[in-house]
Amino acid sequence: MKIGCPTEIKPQEFRVGLTPEAVREAAAHGHEVLVQAGAGLGAGFPDQDYRAAGARILPDAAAIFAEADMIVKVKEPQAGERAMLRRGQVLFTYLHLAPDPAQTRELLESGVTAIAYETVTDARGGLPLLAPMSEVAGRLAPQVGAWTLQKANGGSGVLLGGVPGVRPGNVVVIGGGVVGAAAARVAVGMGANVTVLDRSVPRLSELDDVFMGRLTTQYATQAAIADLLPGADMVIGAVLVPGAAAPKLVTRAQLRLMKPGSVLVDVAIDQGGCFETSHPTTHRDPVFEVDGIMHYCVANMPGAVARTSTRALGNATLPFVLALADKGWRRALSEDAHLRAGLATHEGALASAPVAAAQGLDWQAPEALIG
Repeated sequence: MKIGCPTEIKPQEFRVGLTPEAVREAAAHGHEVLVQAGAGLGAGFPDQDYRAAGARILPDAAAIFAEADMIVKVKEPQAGERAMLRRGQVLFTYLHLAPDPAQTRELLESGVTAIAYETVTDARGGLPLLAPMSEVAGRLAPQVGAWTLQKANGGSGVLLGGVPGVRPGNVVVIGGGVVGAAAARVAVGMGANVTVLDRSVPRLSELDDVFMGRLTTQYATQAAIADLLPGADMVIGAVLVPGAAAPKLVTRAQLRLMKPGSVLVDVAIDQGGCFETSHPTTHRDPVFEVDGIMHYCVANMPGAVARTSTRALGNATLPFVLALADKGWRRALSEDAHLRAGLATHEGALASAPVAAAQGLDWQAPEALIG
């Protein structure tokens, strides 16, 4: 199989779909890997590293898309990239289709077989290709939130860790999954007063054990969120409904409950965001203000630490890339129900029930599309 890796073109996206190590593995399996010139520079991988690993360097994205049987990316294909996709080609990347009708429509029109990282599952019920980026985004969330809290950046001027004689800042984390736990770990390490909300009592119990009383856990209800907002210096939205649009957990009206200059960090923005006032931003212009509350809503947070993120993502995706290349997508998905859960579109048919529900579309089960 010819595996293509283009340069990411989403604004301020520095990650790359394949590391040189992944190229070497794929080449050892007998596949040809095509890498766009300069694709790895943002993550610290020059073209010579890819050549040494066995890749063929092509000059532009058009050449990659024209020749490759499978495209391996990081972020969802942008409009210009979607125009280059074709029937019979496999696209393996993050898609986040539920809040993006335009992308859904154009993927269906292209006929491409698109497999979404974020809905591939594992035997424990987890999302193994989302988890490493969730870890990164979660650990970044208190860091970027603390930066936003600085007065020069529009925040209230609160230091999360406080100092002797001055109380630390209050951080509320909504969602106790991978993102929430990672965010809580860093916020606790910064010395903040941290509360984590979740609707799973066993998960709250697990977090309480792991953190040994260094944070507060609370069952998540609308009333509990409203009670915590007035004292919060930072609220981190870390709620995920796999494949579906994120629920809106803080309304615009509730912003009045918060202190001026407080910060909302919406890690769920890829799935539409979990705050009513959220909209996607970029690393170049990450923050906006609504009713005196600062919003950090960068849709590709892990791109800020591209080298770490690329390696972490590559470790997770490589076995699936090799399975798709070695067996072909149809056999690979037939033999692996967890990879099959990632199928999003095939030859003009939608294979995701959550996306269909979010956009009012018809869908077919992946098993029916595989044949």
